[in-house]
Amino acid sequence: MTESCFSCGHAPRPGQQAPGHAPTQILVEEHTLILQALDALERKIAQVESGAAADPAYFQKAVEFLRTFADKCHHGKEEHLLFKTMVERGFPREAGPIAVMLHEHDVGRAFVRGIAEAAASPVVDGAAVRRMIENGRGFIQLLRAHIDKENTILFPMADNVLGPEDHAYLEKAFERFEAEETGAGVHEAMLKLLEELKAGAQ
Repeated sequence: MTESCFSCGHAPRPGQQAPGHAPTQILVEEHTLILQALDALERKIAQVESGAAADPAYFQKAVEFLRTFADKCHHGKEEHLLFKTMVERGFPREAGPIAVMLHEHDVGRAFVRGIAEAAASPVVDGAAVRRMIENGRGFIQLLRAHIDKENTILFPMADNVLGPEDHAYLEKAFERFEAEETGAGVHEAMLKLLEELKAGAQ
């Protein structure tokens, strides 16, 4: 069994929550780690803007974390499990909050793709550095607002609509997703990478 995406030494694993621990709380815990990565990326960008070397390797590591942890693991559980269950309980998929969240996921992927392409440029010139910074700042701004909307609006709506059977299903489905879609050892590697990102932006 793999550890949860938000495992950081003190958070419970899916299926091991205390009574009443909603599946949305798992996603909130993951948001906490994603926000730590955004804070580190923002510090690195500020250093580059102040004259420090761009260090493409750092931005490539940030892309790896964001694609593997934030998108594949976290957004994967939202899109394929939580949002799907909410739609089954009457939420529209093509309009309203779920549609907005899905659109923002796609916009975020475009920002991350921009960072990745700039960081992989054969020559990291001024244009490449500007592209890393612009896409990085765009992603940070988008995702912070996105996470706030999910934590304060969408997830409470889900908690009010989904019943005990839905919660039990999602807890088990999250755990299966971790094992089958994310894979053994990935979370440990991503948590280590997060610490590297934080240390590299000091």
